[in-house]
Amino acid sequence: MIPLLAIARNAFVESLRQPIVLVVVLLSAVVQYFNTAVSAYSMGYRNVAGEVTGDDKLLFDIGMSTVFLCGILVAAFIATAIISREIENKTVLTVVSKPIGRSKIIIGKFFGVMGATLLASALMILFLLLALRHGVLMNASDKIHQPVVLLGLAAVISALAFGAFTNYAYGWPFAQTALVSMLPLVTLAYLISLPFGPSWEFEGFAANFKPEVIKACLASLGALIVLTAVATTASTRLSQVMTIMVCLGVFILGLLSDYFVGRHAFTNDPIGLVETAQPVKPGMDTLTNPGDMYRVTFGTPLNVEVHRGDRFFYASSPDGLGMIPPRFDPPDPDLDLGRDLMPADVPPALVIFEPGDDSIVVKCIGGSPLRLDRPPEKGDWVFLEPTTVSWPALALWVTIPRMQAFWLVDAVTQAKRIPMQHVGLVLLYSVVEAGGLLGLAVLLFQDRDLG
Repeated sequence: MIPLLAIARNAFVESLRQPIVLVVVLLSAVVQYFNTAVSAYSMGYRNVAGEVTGDDKLLFDIGMSTVFLCGILVAAFIATAIISREIENKTVLTVVSKPIGRSKIIIGKFFGVMGATLLASALMILFLLLALRHGVLMNASDKIHQPVVLLGLAAVISALAFGAFTNYAYGWPFAQTALVSMLPLVTLAYLISLPFGPSWEFEGFAANFKPEVIKACLASLGALIVLTAVATTASTRLSQVMTIMVCLGVFILGLLSDYFVGRHAFTNDPIGLVETAQPVKPGMDTLTNPGDMYRVTFGTPLNVEVHRGDRFFYASSPDGLGMIPPRFDPPDPDLDLGRDLMPADVPPALVIFEPGDDSIVVKCIGGSPLRLDRPPEKGDWVFLEPTTVSWPALALWVTIPRMQAFWLVDAVTQAKRIPMQHVGLVLLYSVVEAGGLLGLAVLLFQDRDLG
């Protein structure tokens, strides 16, 4: 591990010394500030629930897009500077001539580049959080948020001044010192600005802290990890310009993969959208015990005729992805559904007990409890058949980096709660994707002519 860590550390330091990284980070800060002025066109309402409301929804959307685009540029530029340029200048021969495998070189440089990309991305996310704390200037008479502007400027200027001083006095690299010192200073500026209003009036820390926004920002880091792996893989064979084009192409393809590939992976026909769902009697809240019943109503009449004994499935997506009830065979048509206690050999399932046009009663049957993550709720799609899976489309869908999986902005703007478990799964998905891409990078570099 010692040579691997040494290569990673050297790649990390060399990446931060690239002037383009500091330029892109500062450009992101400027763009985030101007976003507060150009986002006042969504005509949204502020007196609604949610952490991001009104025109701030558009601000969050544009701001996160800025982080994504700048993150792609940072990853592509430093990956090509660390790998492609060393290959072109033959400086990588000094490392290959040592008793160090080529795979260690690629893996070490990936971790170094990823560390630098995440540091730059963390700074850009902090600038986004400062912009959200500032809010959109909806009218010409709106006052700027003095704590955000003054503290943010002070943090950036102090970091740049510290980098310039240490460069002059001690010869430290300016870009590296400025970036490393800027991260804690901007973090401190954001934390100090939270409890204060536009004119320094005290509002309280908890009132302005936005945990769902933080979760969405954490998930976005997964996309940058994947894009760093893409840049590392492309830079083993391509030049800087082509690496940037590949990163942009993978990013766009990942955004469109849900429509072109993902919607063919899972197929099902919903019969309606749940408007309300509540237990018929007290004590049936879970819908997991035999005899439990739920009344489910729909906003519009069902598009098919349902019958007593039909199977009942539900999911949060209209294509049946993430189906909640497990797959099961149709119940015996001679089975007495009105019995509270079923024979032990009857498998647990959800069936329609009382059919209707815009309201049905669902009953849990079986000789044992049914395992459900949750009962049906408003916004769920209802199905009569289990979801059909197309395995070739599914394999292609999960292979292409799904950028929509890292985009949780819509959940925040629609006032949805993001479970930390989901954020963890998103980050795990990014690690798996990056691991596959890194394996491809090692294969491409194994037989690369370096002479």
